[in-house]
Amino acid sequence: MLYLVAFLLHCLPLAMGHYDICKSWVTTDDGPSWEFYACQPKAMRMKDYVTVKVDPPGITCGDPPERFCTHENPYLCSDECDASTPDLAHPPKLMFDKEDEGLVTYWQSVTWSRYPEPLLANITLSWNKSIELTDDIVVTFEYGRPTIMMLEKSLDNGRTWHPYQYYADDCMEAFGMPARRVRDLSTTSANRIICTEEYSRWVGSKKEKNVRLEVRDRFAIFAGQDFRNMDNLYTRLESAKGLKDFFTVTDLRMRLLRPALGGTYVQRENLYKYFYAVSNIEVTGRCKCNLHANLCSFKEGTLQCECEHNTTGQDCGKCKKNFRTRSWRAGSYLPLPNGSPNACAAAGSAFGNCECYGHSNRCSYIDFLNVVTCVSCKHNTRGQHCQHCRLGFYRNGSAELDDENVCIECNCNQIGSLHDRCNETGYCECREGAAGPKCDDCLPNYYWRQGCFPNVCDEELLICQNGGTCYQNQRCICPAGYQGILCEQSKCDSDTKTCNSASRTYLSLTTFLIGALILQL
Repeated sequence: MLYLVAFLLHCLPLAMGHYDICKSWVTTDDGPSWEFYACQPKAMRMKDYVTVKVDPPGITCGDPPERFCTHENPYLCSDECDASTPDLAHPPKLMFDKEDEGLVTYWQSVTWSRYPEPLLANITLSWNKSIELTDDIVVTFEYGRPTIMMLEKSLDNGRTWHPYQYYADDCMEAFGMPARRVRDLSTTSANRIICTEEYSRWVGSKKEKNVRLEVRDRFAIFAGQDFRNMDNLYTRLESAKGLKDFFTVTDLRMRLLRPALGGTYVQRENLYKYFYAVSNIEVTGRCKCNLHANLCSFKEGTLQCECEHNTTGQDCGKCKKNFRTRSWRAGSYLPLPNGSPNACAAAGSAFGNCECYGHSNRCSYIDFLNVVTCVSCKHNTRGQHCQHCRLGFYRNGSAELDDENVCIECNCNQIGSLHDRCNETGYCECREGAAGPKCDDCLPNYYWRQGCFPNVCDEELLICQNGGTCYQNQRCICPAGYQGILCEQSKCDSDTKTCNSASRTYLSLTTFLIGALILQL
């Protein structure tokens, strides 16, 4: 886990090679065979794969629209939050967007207009997958950091929650705990839950925006501030009870319990300056694959380990069928430097046999590449181990690699798609105007007619004029006397005789009706 922390800090570049390769084909006195190693995926920005939920309902500002002010200008309440206006809305997705230079976007809560009722908000981040933290969690608040909040974690997809860290301007008053700093913890207390006052006190500076869960400082307890004692880190992760799980989560939840006050007490005469605003949440980590995979892919809306060592499952947490001659075990960082893969084994088989997942019964050794590859992969598979799908097919996420139905045909619509290939989630590449997984539907403002074409007319933006009616979005049916794509042109403009004739007919009919009315009188 921790060699990537050194990578992030630009320290110990040699540590990168410890756990990034799962196996290699080697030649020994007994012949060529696979040599296995403990392995794990690279660290990445986990916020790119997160699902966010904010509660309670109605805590996000803008519905109804509301004015607010800041601590810097507490009586100039000219800012507005309005959910119906994009430029004035502050939805949760703005905590994870890519911000343009100089333009800060953020989620914002309602103001504390109901004081003294507490202003409480929960922000829940879910990955539907176990991940291992490799760097600090950093939450950026605009207009002041909360004076009281706590961070919670879940290891079971939100079914149960546990405290991760407490934050307060007065820890004893808020949580009945003495204030501590992570850098003061010892090797025996590195996974202790603490309360810190470092990120909650009002300092009156716009630069003081971040609240952290200090992951690197806890790593440094074992590896040193310069991260040179990596051997001790790996050893402690294997031997210290609960340490590895401390850095593992499936979900995170921020409980915001009291907003920034801008002073020592709440000014009840101006409650519109008290609210929460979060512009960014950074979570850096990797998929937890139990040291059985060095790749993790985002498939069908969730992260999935690309398991090696004959393991399977979302976290490589079990042996594949036919490879269960002994109980499954996670890989180990020890012994250094390559660890123990603890690979699953098949009955009566040697680890050196080439694995084709049941899609081929023949292998070939390519001498100049020093690799063994499967030959004539079946079931629409391809690749060195028949582990990929042929072009025009995609991976069945509910099937194991050795399933005959592991690859599903893309079935892209021949008219709506650019070609018959799809991505790893089964979505085809659509032509302009086409939509849907198979490109057999049309985007709004397009209609289907052996392909998707832009609407000629509709009921919202392209409205038929002068009483015309829109026929299947393809053309306007115009009333007598009008023409044009949207019936916008009078026929009088182009045909004077027709117009004059129509006018005379109209006058004759009018004269007749008036005469009939006079006779009745």
